Amino acid sequence: MDLEIRPFAEPDRGALLELWRMCGLNHAPNDPNEDIDRKLAHDPEHLLVMVDRDHDNGTGTGTIVGSIMVGYEGRRGWLNLLATHPDYQGRGIGSSLIEKAEALLAELGCPKVNLQIRTSNTEVIDYYKNLGYFVDDAISMAKRL
Repeated sequence: MDLEIRPFAEPDRGALLELWRMCGLNHAPNDPNEDIDRKLAHDPEHLLVMVDRDHDNGTGTGTIVGSIMVGYEGRRGWLNLLATHPDYQGRGIGSSLIEKAEALLAELGCPKVNLQIRTSNTEVIDYYKNLGYFVDDAISMAKRL
């Protein structure tokens, strides 16, 4: 496999949306197109995709087999929307994307990385623990604007 991690490009949109759909990452009322648009308006270089250049999807850029959205607001880093194509799971794609995200955050001086897991997605908890993540003594709260 010829794999490459790179920033998202607009021709990737359809394939990225399909990847997120296949991985169960689309949750109402979130609009995945709006998630992409907001990220592109803020810091587009931190929406990363992994492509398999050996398998082209007709765009000439390879097939998207993974993604991660990286955020940093000056205090904490955030990992969002980690996805690995079901046909590619178990090949280290997710951990490679996380390593790249952590390196980007470290370059920015980020002291700690956070992520959130939906309570219905318990099977990924051990995955993150194996990568050095731990359950933080915090409660996540939200408010829709």
